[in-house]
Amino acid sequence: MLHTLIIGMGRAGHRLHLPSLDKVRAAAPGLLAPAPIVAFDPFRPPVGADRAVTAATLEEAARRHPPARTVVHLCTPPHVRAAMLDRLAGLGYRTIIVEKPLAVDLIGLAAIARVRRRRDLDITVATHWLDSALTRRLRAAVAGGRFGALRRVRIVQNKPRFAPGGGPRAHPTAFDVEVPHALAVALDLAGGARVAGAALDDLVIGDRRVPRLGRARLRLEHRSGVRTEIDSDLMSPVRERRITLEFDAGVLVGHYPCSDADHTAQLRTVRPGGETSWTAFDDDAFPAFLRTAYERFASATPHGTLPLQVDAVRLLTEAKRRCTAVPEVRGVG
Repeated sequence: MLHTLIIGMGRAGHRLHLPSLDKVRAAAPGLLAPAPIVAFDPFRPPVGADRAVTAATLEEAARRHPPARTVVHLCTPPHVRAAMLDRLAGLGYRTIIVEKPLAVDLIGLAAIARVRRRRDLDITVATHWLDSALTRRLRAAVAGGRFGALRRVRIVQNKPRFAPGGGPRAHPTAFDVEVPHALAVALDLAGGARVAGAALDDLVIGDRRVPRLGRARLRLEHRSGVRTEIDSDLMSPVRERRITLEFDAGVLVGHYPCSDADHTAQLRTVRPGGETSWTAFDDDAFPAFLRTAYERFASATPHGTLPLQVDAVRLLTEAKRRCTAVPEVRGVG
């Protein structure tokens, strides 16, 4: 059985990881140890949390549960990630789930890579869309070939975020908020890619302007020949997480759940001639992701998603570089 340490009790740690672990415990008895989850937050004083005990320091957390049998959920901002990973490794922790994005630039990525290699860490990034029931259906459609070859991927992420949690240091740009989820799915479905276009808009609230945190748009050209467009609007008045796959002989339109209170996905299939089918199904992706991760940690099975996450950081770094050099790239919209 594995213990749990959550570091960072902001929105991700307190409202996403903690309740999802309850679902894993109920669905897979014997996977998680019955002892309480330990929580530590380096940025705020210890506060009480349901179903968890708080530790004032990492050293205290390490005394509560054996680090070698503990999975760390690292929910702190990316700019302190490499240093935190090094501290955890020094205390004996080796299995770590990192909140997305893995890093916000190549310098941060290189620092994490050095710590991971030197300390022999097993790092998994929490881009749980890869474990979504909708993504699994889309993956099967691409692999099965019944609609012909995949030609185009379009992903829309409309999610109003006028009060960004953690501030600009937590998410320097709109590319770092929702886009990592969409980009991971695009790379998973269509393979490696290069940036063909990128654009960033400021977040505007009355007379206040927050640079680069309003809207992100990204165009990719995959080596497979597929083209991807991702549009993430953090100023949208409505919530929507929609993915469209265009094949030679059909179109699939999927809708991911849009909030913590909604765990239903939808998928519409349009065939040549206009024949349409529609289905809705349960899709509670984050507990599914955590269960898969814990089962892998328990069996010491190597994972295969980290290279994809590294590619995602490199692509987003290139997208940000382009937006710094050119305010708007034609063809993105």
